[in-house]
Amino acid sequence: MKKGIVIWLTGLPCSGKTTLSKEIEKYFQQKNLPIQRLDGDVVRETISKDLGFSKKDRDINIERLSYVAQMLSDNGVNVVSAFVSPYQKMRDFTRSLCENFVEVYVKCDIEECKKRDVKGMYAKAAKGQIKDFTGVDDPYENPKNPEIVVSTEKENIKESVEKIINYLEKNNG
Repeated sequence: MKKGIVIWLTGLPCSGKTTLSKEIEKYFQQKNLPIQRLDGDVVRETISKDLGFSKKDRDINIERLSYVAQMLSDNGVNVVSAFVSPYQKMRDFTRSLCENFVEVYVKCDIEECKKRDVKGMYAKAAKGQIKDFTGVDDPYENPKNPEIVVSTEKENIKESVEKIINYLEKNNG
């Protein structure tokens, strides 16, 4: 059985990860290929609802999701994951577990992310109402060697998705 691809979208909150993951999911569905989308907000309401946003809890969350992605891909399911996953160490951990790992850095300036923030999380974090918020009082470590970089403040959704799909078709068949 051919293993699935794990497409790991990482970037600041509100950078466009979920939007891109939904479009990538549609691509796989149109090709009748097995796909599972894992989204940070959904996971936080289900399998990780016991976790907060401390560094330890974030690491536990990514560790859990890495194992889920590995199990799915080992069984031939393609996975598109949309998680802030702010720490390089944990992204490296995921890469070590998942054979066909493709890291996509969803690059977006923090000021643009703040403009897109419909939930008002950045404003709440700035007022101290949300602690350990990535990009405000908790760091985001830019990926060192991602396979793909999309710049969602400069590219439209279609351009970013095409960049990802072109990479996948060229490198993973």
